[in-house]
Amino acid sequence: MTTERDYGAASPPASPSTTRARKPTHEGHASITSSVVNLTNTAVGAGALAFPSAFASMGLIPGILSCAGSAGTAVFGLYCLSRCAAVVGTRPGDEGRKASFNELTRLTFGKGWATKLFDLAIAIKCFGVSVSYLIICKTLLPQVCFTLSKVFQHPLPDDSILLASHFWLIVWMVVVIPLSFLKTLDALRFTSQIALLTVVYLVLVVVGWFAVKGSSPTHGEIVLGRFGKNTLSSFPVQVFAYTCSQNLFPIYNELKNKNQKKMNTVIVASMGSAAAVYEVIGVIGYLTFGSKVGSNIIAMYPPTSLIIAIGRLGIVLLVGLSYPLQVLPCRQSLHHLTHGLFKKAKLPTTNGNPTVAQEENSESDDDDDDESENNPLVPKVDDHGHGVHKHEMSKVEFIAITTVILVAGFLIAYNVHELEIVLGFVGSTGSTIITFILPGFFYFRLFREEQGVTKWWAFALGVYGFFVMAFCLTFNILNLLHK
Repeated sequence: MTTERDYGAASPPASPSTTRARKPTHEGHASITSSVVNLTNTAVGAGALAFPSAFASMGLIPGILSCAGSAGTAVFGLYCLSRCAAVVGTRPGDEGRKASFNELTRLTFGKGWATKLFDLAIAIKCFGVSVSYLIICKTLLPQVCFTLSKVFQHPLPDDSILLASHFWLIVWMVVVIPLSFLKTLDALRFTSQIALLTVVYLVLVVVGWFAVKGSSPTHGEIVLGRFGKNTLSSFPVQVFAYTCSQNLFPIYNELKNKNQKKMNTVIVASMGSAAAVYEVIGVIGYLTFGSKVGSNIIAMYPPTSLIIAIGRLGIVLLVGLSYPLQVLPCRQSLHHLTHGLFKKAKLPTTNGNPTVAQEENSESDDDDDDESENNPLVPKVDDHGHGVHKHEMSKVEFIAITTVILVAGFLIAYNVHELEIVLGFVGSTGSTIITFILPGFFYFRLFREEQGVTKWWAFALGVYGFFVMAFCLTFNILNLLHK
């Protein structure tokens, strides 16, 4: 007789009270503040610079509403993921498992290609974003040096090493390499705080410049609403600006005394902060430069201003210190994809060849390992708080995977100056999958017996994700053909 488990579907919790009654075998250690800082920093990135241009493409009022609507869908997607995270490890035999996309895919879609496909999508998406951060850093730092040399009246020669992008890429790699080897998000809370301070500075620059000098003398028109050929092009900018789902599960696993109320606080505070930043920069930036605003608001201000030079340095700190936040989920997904390779390399042999029994056991273990939670972010302990889970990432795996990510990212960033086309396709697929499609269908599958309309809203979110993916992929293809 075929059972529900054979299809990979998890039985929903008997009741909310039953779910709450099950206490995790080990608790996290991160505070709500730390979690909010890290999740906000994951969401708020260089995309904030493009919001005034997005507002110019659709007008003031549609821009404000679209920004708020994108924040709302992001909040609901994160809520769905947090509810699903509470289900992991509650079934008999699943004790000790940690919440992750890999684990929820196993529960909802079963073992096999689905878990591999989604892990691959997450790994590619996070790796692509991390490379774009390095390219931004190596591009902006020479500009900062040039501006500072003008401000302090010490011009730099054209062949100065301080104007070489490759030099600054190497310097920045020295900064981020130690941070990339930290194992928990909570350990990155201080760098996230520094990064968010640069966001505050950017907001102050945009608002302060408008308050003191008003609109630019050469600003374009300002309209309340419009629909033109560039209107739809701004939609992906706002949709993907809130992408941070890849770090929702590590935050859930690390949160101290976790419960849904605390997770709701983290989600609403994080996305609310991100939305506030985007709205302020979008509105004020648009009012300052009107329809002539560029895709990078910080580039619209005089390059010889010390205030603007510091603002550009702040953007470098924002994206540069966010680099480890992308490496962390990328490493986790790659671990899920390659864990079997490490195990097979350690197989004992007889006369140089593994025995039949060993090969069968290895396949069985690999299937279990690949579909289990292999989260390197939180130490795995037994029911008594001691010992290490047998599937925890080993030091060799941790160092090897992290090194591959760093080296590959450096080589690509060293040789490539723009990744717009590649990142457009990666964002259209990877970001859509982890932000809309998976959260919606995870929730619908795990809570399909639950009363109320929430599960149907979750299903609608998943369907919405497919429409977003189709639209963004079509737009990117047309844009590529046009170029």
